Amino acid sequence: MLVMVLPYLSFEPGIHFLTTKSDETNASGLFRLGFYVHITSSLVVLAAGLPQFFPALLRRRPALHRALGKVYVATILALAAPSGLILAGYANGGLAAKVGFTLQCFVWWLATWQAYRLARQRRWAEHTEWMLRSFAVTLAAMSLRLESYAMFHWLGTKPIETYLTVTWLSWTGNLLLAEVLVQGGAARRLLRDFYASKQPKPQAVPA
Repeated sequence: MLVMVLPYLSFEPGIHFLTTKSDETNASGLFRLGFYVHITSSLVVLAAGLPQFFPALLRRRPALHRALGKVYVATILALAAPSGLILAGYANGGLAAKVGFTLQCFVWWLATWQAYRLARQRRWAEHTEWMLRSFAVTLAAMSLRLESYAMFHWLGTKPIETYLTVTWLSWTGNLLLAEVLVQGGAARRLLRDFYASKQPKPQAVPA
């Protein structure tokens, strides 16, 4: 994702994804603000969120878990999801695409807020479940690209069919998978492993 984002930081309007937009859209200050805020903040969200699902990486460093969690939540609520809403208003593909991306941003914001609210209440099991749902939507950008490639190259779908399908499938499919994991006890196992990793190792009993 970093490799994909870096070229855009030249702020040239005529590259890659931006070539699919009209001159009027590319000239819009609101669109460009939303675009650059979204691609940069989403990288921060990915980097902050991923380590949370590897309890061994956070062993003996609970402060790191809290710090990364605060960065993840604040970046989504204040930057990534709101800027995504701006981009949704400029989405190609008509009303179906605009509605799909808009709902994705609302679900992303609400799932993250719920995870944060539950953490504040120290309801850790439910907090972990909602973080799984939130991160599932975070990964929608990656799913969209993988699914687009698979549909276009393996199934031979037309570009507009591919685009409108992955607009919805990329995040609803991820949420469905997250729910299967939650119902299967993945959140409980993550929580158990996180606390287990913080337990001191038993001392050897002298002979």
